Amino acid sequence: MDNLPEKTCSVERLVTVPEDVQKVLNGEKTATRRNGVYAYPEEVMVLDGKEFKVDKLYKQTLGEMTDEHAKQEGYSTLEEYKESILALHPKMPWLPKMSVWVHEFSPVTK
Repeated sequence: MDNLPEKTCSVERLVTVPEDVQKVLNGEKTATRRNGVYAYPEEVMVLDGKEFKVDKLYKQTLGEMTDEHAKQEGYSTLEEYKESILALHPKMPWLPKMSVWVHEFSPVTK
């Protein structure tokens, strides 16, 4: 975890919106973007009794996002993702230069 900042929140808060939790459980959402660090690689989040390991953590700007990144988030297109985020955060502008932390995760297989 060299060069990573201190966490701003805990792994339990990484995915909390019920629709997003369901997307993770269905395998439709494999990443989430936050304005802070919620989990480090190798940390495990538990959703509905199922474990998911954080595989990668890296910075990205909103302007770097593509439709493929939106698909990681469980949306068909970047525009659909953008509309969803702005609906959750009505006063937040979509600024291409704004940096976010990408948390990529996968199911824990035992």
